[in-house]
Amino acid sequence: MYQGVRPAAGRIRQAMSALNDLALTVEEREPGRFYWLLLEAVHDTGSTSDTLGYRPLRVAARPQSSYSSALALGAVALKQVAATATHPGPGSSA
Repeated sequence: MYQGVRPAAGRIRQAMSALNDLALTVEEREPGRFYWLLLEAVHDTGSTSDTLGYRPLRVAARPQSSYSSALALGAVALKQVAATATHPGPGSSA
């Protein structure tokens, strides 16, 4: 796991949604303090809406001083999630 990364809701679930249901965004929570967030789509099968809701999957543990730095680190975290989802480690049940 990358330094400064913490799972938003514990650990990443083994049965993760399709990778195309993830989103990366950056929030400026305070002036000059940017955090990346990986979001996971929430599928409401009973809904008639065409929109998706999202919940945090992973968030940066520490802020960056620029939007672009936070975005770049978030992209690295997204690649990590994608690699884990497509190439499970030894002993994983995929």
